[in-house]
Amino acid sequence: MNRLSLETSPYLRQHAHNPVDWYPWGEEALQKARVENKPLLVSIGYSTCHWCHVMERESFEDADVAAFMNAHFVNVKIDREERPDLDAIYMDALQAMTGQGGWPLNVFLLPDAKPFYGGTYFPPRAVQGRASWMEVLTGVSKAFRERRHEMDAQAENLTTHLIESNRFGEKLKPEPGLFTEESLIMMGKTLLKQADERYGGFGRPPKFPQSFSIRFLLQLGGALEQSDARTHGLFSLDRMIDGGIYDQLGGGFARYSTDAEWLAPHFEKMLYDNALLTEAIAEAYQLTGREKYKRILRQIRGFLGRELLHPDGGFYSALDADSEGVEGKFYVWDQAEVQTILGADSEIFSMYYEVLPEGNWEHVNVLRVIGDVASIAMEKAMTEEAVEDIVEKSRQRLMSARDQRIRPGLDHKILLGWNALMHSACSLAYRATGESAWFFLGKRNLEFMMDRFQSPTGDWHHAYTDEQRQGVAFLDDRAYLIRAWIEWHSVTGEWEWLEQARKLTADVVERFSDPDSPFFYFASVEQQDLIVRKKEIYDGALPSSNAVMAENLLRLGTIFDRADWRDRAERMVGGLGQALLRYPGSFGYWCRVLGMQVGGPTEVAFLGSDAVEWSKQIGGAYLPGAILLVVPTRPEGVTRFSVAEAFLRTVVQVCRKNTCLPPVYSPNELLIKLKNQSFPG
Repeated sequence: MNRLSLETSPYLRQHAHNPVDWYPWGEEALQKARVENKPLLVSIGYSTCHWCHVMERESFEDADVAAFMNAHFVNVKIDREERPDLDAIYMDALQAMTGQGGWPLNVFLLPDAKPFYGGTYFPPRAVQGRASWMEVLTGVSKAFRERRHEMDAQAENLTTHLIESNRFGEKLKPEPGLFTEESLIMMGKTLLKQADERYGGFGRPPKFPQSFSIRFLLQLGGALEQSDARTHGLFSLDRMIDGGIYDQLGGGFARYSTDAEWLAPHFEKMLYDNALLTEAIAEAYQLTGREKYKRILRQIRGFLGRELLHPDGGFYSALDADSEGVEGKFYVWDQAEVQTILGADSEIFSMYYEVLPEGNWEHVNVLRVIGDVASIAMEKAMTEEAVEDIVEKSRQRLMSARDQRIRPGLDHKILLGWNALMHSACSLAYRATGESAWFFLGKRNLEFMMDRFQSPTGDWHHAYTDEQRQGVAFLDDRAYLIRAWIEWHSVTGEWEWLEQARKLTADVVERFSDPDSPFFYFASVEQQDLIVRKKEIYDGALPSSNAVMAENLLRLGTIFDRADWRDRAERMVGGLGQALLRYPGSFGYWCRVLGMQVGGPTEVAFLGSDAVEWSKQIGGAYLPGAILLVVPTRPEGVTRFSVAEAFLRTVVQVCRKNTCLPPVYSPNELLIKLKNQSFPG
């Protein structure tokens, strides 16, 4: 057993019994490398990473391989979800070296932690031009001993590249008139050029949900009446919901699809994907009123409560793709098994969910909606209600049977940022559907975050595992938490959450700012074990922490009349310049922030004793990016609400670009007013 047995990360603990003498990242490992003048072998992954498990079985559990690694390297394991700052640095280095990336990430460092070589998965034996892991180890060790000057030069060049690439947006001033409503429309058209018109989504497989881009298309469709944008956004959601990427029995989305049709997922389920898609589906429900979306939201909530919920209200990180060492085994079916469980009902079920004798994926069946209730009813001379009843009861029976299987592994660490994303999703789903279960799920989660992640000094931690707090919160943790507090205010009417958001924003500005750029560093000024403090600009699987901070600054700058915050948000968006116009698919969340910014964000303020109830009555309205203020009583020291009747009776004030409409005196009147206004924000 190695040092990883003392760690709390489930991923690191998975490697505690390897014969490799693994160290966690820290001064002990770095000091050993310096004293012994050995290269560091840093292996980065995460607990639900399929190929990380494969490489562990093939190489890290091999005694001979481990002996070589222990003799020639200082071996370090990193959970990328615990240290996303380190992962980002060394992933950028790998992409600069090879043009590719992914996990497991295996990178070789000089004793001063500068990278000089790396790769992803290496097989135990050379295959199809890919070197074996032992060949890589032997070659790197020899190069470090015999051509050290070349390794030093490579490391310096890579580190210089990392520093230079981190200067994106420095000294860049926004171009006046660059961003307009016409710009938004053109960005939508550019995004649609990448659209998969047959199966939904964007680009070629592997296909990720790209929820930010979908929400931007919905925003264009709802606010600027771009019907093609709306159509593809909804079509993409529908195809994913009906596909194998969505768990048709238990609810919840897998991380991505390996094919164009959304049939065969990579079966791991991540908390953040389900948070982001919950928001997208809630907005689709607001935009369309389709009961299908409300039903799917209930199923996702059921999945969260059943699979990822800590007893005290926090959300765990992920479910593994594998069970019993086989990817997807927990989720797939063969036809004979379905027939045994369902009997006569199996025919209807199989027609609806495409259960085939030969299987629809690798000789087994991934359930996906392929049938149409009306068509099946007509073919079988049944009512549609009877078909729906068979399908629903069959789902429940198969779910009960599946519950008897060996379950995928659970990554039980709890991350502040991912929980904050899910909390925002709870707020939006509650606002859209009015279902109180979402409210109470969010309430317990907020109580958990406030209790478990905040230190006695008032600072915030990144992770919580086995009753222990770990790490200082990164920019994304704080940005997502600020946003969650803003959203929670909009459903509770409690002003304190806006005050919390204001204070934490001021702290972020102080500790994460770069004096030469409007963008924020990902790690705080106190973080000392990095060769470069990176800035996270592009959207990835998670929204860019800088994009979310720009949104927070714009909203809070409007609420608290902080012109400096509004100006910084404008400079952040402006710092992207032409890149935002040309590559909207890489800046999906930024596109939504720009949609708020063009013409100024819409502010809807409910003022007076019925403010919370009135806000619930318009919760189903689609108001993308609107700043919703719900204020039952005037907050102490706040004088910004100018309506004369405010707090004497309940009124609603709608403002945009320093211009306010006449006060509104009922929720129905408000809905009519909003319908007649064109507010991109």
